[in-house]
Amino acid sequence: MADTSDVRAVRVVVLASGSGSNLQALLDTPDLGGGTVVAVVSDRPQARCLERAQAAGVAAVALAAQPGESREAYDTRLLAELDRFQPDMVVMAGWMRLLSDVVVRRRYVINLHPALPGELPGIRAIERAFEQFTAGTRHRSGAMVHVVDDEGVDSGPVLATTEVSLLPGDDLTTFSTRMHAAEHRLLVHTVAAECRRLGTKGHPSP
Repeated sequence: MADTSDVRAVRVVVLASGSGSNLQALLDTPDLGGGTVVAVVSDRPQARCLERAQAAGVAAVALAAQPGESREAYDTRLLAELDRFQPDMVVMAGWMRLLSDVVVRRRYVINLHPALPGELPGIRAIERAFEQFTAGTRHRSGAMVHVVDDEGVDSGPVLATTEVSLLPGDDLTTFSTRMHAAEHRLLVHTVAAECRRLGTKGHPSP
């Protein structure tokens, strides 16, 4: 029998702004390397990701931005919510806000982005990749999971990547479907690996 005396449970909070299909991939995985999703926070109160969290029995927190609120002020409120759940890791999975140093200097945060390192930062990465494909300037894209350690856009140390080819006959729907499937696999694999790493007793904090 495996010795589990040196392993502790790892608490994960997911930040999501949309439908939450990447979140669902995490929720549907029976073994996240000893990690457990303990809460989901969304900046959009009507987002489906909150419904997915509730259906899974996970705490769902709606945290909309207030009119005229600065990024730092919002992140101060976000940090207070994170502190309630004491996560070992925060996972940005379709979170559409840039995090400031208020959060990233206090919590270990990783982000899923649907492009390869150094390519297509920001929003609509899948659509922009397909536009470049139709223009004949791109033949593959992919996804990455990286550490968020500053206020940059889709930058930071890369934990894992996967490539997705653009195929003759592709339309945006077929390409998007393959991209989302690749994102789900990559995110689950990387979160589980990080949970195993963080869950090892005596491992230094990130």
